[in-house]
Amino acid sequence: MVQRRGITGVESAIVLIAFVIVAAAIAYVVLNSGFQTTEKAKSTITTGLSEASSGIEVAGAATGKGNVTSAAVAAYTIPVKLAAGGSSIDIAQDKMIIRYSSKSVTYDNIYAGIMSNTTFASIDDAIQQAKDENMVLRKPGEGAGPDKTAAIVYFTTNTNNNRVLDPAEQIMILVVFKDAERPAALDVTRLEVIPVSGAPLSVERTIPPVADTVVRLD
Repeated sequence: MVQRRGITGVESAIVLIAFVIVAAAIAYVVLNSGFQTTEKAKSTITTGLSEASSGIEVAGAATGKGNVTSAAVAAYTIPVKLAAGGSSIDIAQDKMIIRYSSKSVTYDNIYAGIMSNTTFASIDDAIQQAKDENMVLRKPGEGAGPDKTAAIVYFTTNTNNNRVLDPAEQIMILVVFKDAERPAALDVTRLEVIPVSGAPLSVERTIPPVADTVVRLD
């Protein structure tokens, strides 16, 4: 009698099911790793775009306070707002840096803080308030003049009375110069506003001949 051995249908089915289960498990691991990698890449790209684009922009012309006698600018203001589509930015003194440089000086941070008052009829009134709030020791033309070159921020539009720049709000950056550091005609001033998130805002202006007390810095 000849004996023959073979694989029954049940055994074949068990082997096939085992292969399917193993393949499914491997496919799940591979797909899950792919989804995680894609999600991380998306998050990295989104963060990179956010950091690369500036959240703030210049909102108008810079205006200087000219000193005709010294033919130099004693102070100037620059209006700033959120860029289109930009997220709210905390502009508190410990959250933002304002760098300044010219042909004669360079400062890593001249940010002296945010003034409480938001309504000024002139740049002189804003400087007076900065003195009253001890952000500068003296006004330009007063005694030895300001004790330091300083940048002071105040809101011209503040919808919720906090220290966060929101959409539809606007701030003014007031730069008051130490007498010995006043920029004169043809001097190039550079202001770099560095918020806690987003790319820095760089503002470069060339000082025109100073023949009046009000100087437009285009």
